[in-house]
Amino acid sequence: MPAAKDSSRSPDGPAEPEGPGPSRAPAKSEQTRALILETAMRLFQERGYEKTTMRAIAKEAGVSVGNAYYYFAGKEHLIQGFYDRLAAEHRVAVREVLDRETDLEARIAGVLKTWLDVATPYHEFAVQFFKNAADPDSPLSPFSAESEHARVEAIGICAEVLAGSKAKIPEELREVLPELLWLSQMGLVLYWIFDRTEGRERSYRLAERGARLTSLGVSLARFRVLRPLVREVHSLFTDFLPGMTNALPDPKRKPAK
Repeated sequence: MPAAKDSSRSPDGPAEPEGPGPSRAPAKSEQTRALILETAMRLFQERGYEKTTMRAIAKEAGVSVGNAYYYFAGKEHLIQGFYDRLAAEHRVAVREVLDRETDLEARIAGVLKTWLDVATPYHEFAVQFFKNAADPDSPLSPFSAESEHARVEAIGICAEVLAGSKAKIPEELREVLPELLWLSQMGLVLYWIFDRTEGRERSYRLAERGARLTSLGVSLARFRVLRPLVREVHSLFTDFLPGMTNALPDPKRKPAK
């Protein structure tokens, strides 16, 4: 993650006023950051992630290279900015579903389909950087430390899906289900990236059927005869989920110079 910056001064301008009171500087700063991010997203789509440099992004955005690095420590951090923005847009857009629905299947399906709606404008861009995000040692990986903020946001929505439903969640599964739902969402994202159907129609159908299957599984887990299976599922995910989301780099892989 980028080092903490002195928020009172940008590399290309005077110090911003300190203390309480209205100031246009923070708004301008946020506008500059958004401009750089928007420009980077467009260039990544047009030229590809690997061929787009920070210098090119700065030039296209009309800012100095130093200013671009002030807001984003590198191209990877631009992608983190994209992750964070997508997560924030999803959290706002999904509010209507969570406020309206109490049925677990409807809540899960609504959250997944809303993510597909929000992500639609970025489909081709997602294809561009997927090969980098698929690398478990890359900071672009959804499991990386750099992606933690967006990941925590997404898992938080999954927890809210469960908490606001009328479904009775077995005690053994309450702790791990939010992360499990998030992992299923990552599976949907992977399918969506390769989906070439009109309007990503198959991805939406997958979201609906996945929600139905998950809801059915949670419902069946209440029955006593299935408790041994529930305990085994709980044990499986408590053993392996933390290891997956906090995976260490491959020790056999040589660090980049």
